[in-house]
Amino acid sequence: MSKIIEGLKYSESHEWVKVEGNVAVVGVSDFAQKEMGDITYVDLPDVDDEVEAGEEFGALESVKAASELISPVSGKVVEVNEELEDTPEKVNEDAYASWIIKVEMSDPSQLDALMDAAAYKNHIGE
Repeated sequence: MSKIIEGLKYSESHEWVKVEGNVAVVGVSDFAQKEMGDITYVDLPDVDDEVEAGEEFGALESVKAASELISPVSGKVVEVNEELEDTPEKVNEDAYASWIIKVEMSDPSQLDALMDAAAYKNHIGE
């Protein structure tokens, strides 16, 4: 069983969002990291990059595959988790502690399109 945290929002492409005021903290779910296996590289955007909901903002690479990271919200990247450049395996160790980017949202209503924990649990069939 994958770990799913109540109070977060989830996208169909397995990103999670923690809302902190007008900032969306974005990472990948425990389910996603398990599916990928050992993550060897995280491709991060730059601070001040604009991201669009439903568009790619980076990628995870593992020994098995590469997987695009899809932004759940639109806005401006205000912080990236630089720790992951040197220690990408932190995503495997704790997917919810290892956020990837923080986005200042241009349209917080986009959060309404995301799933809550119960809906995400159904989505991954657990």
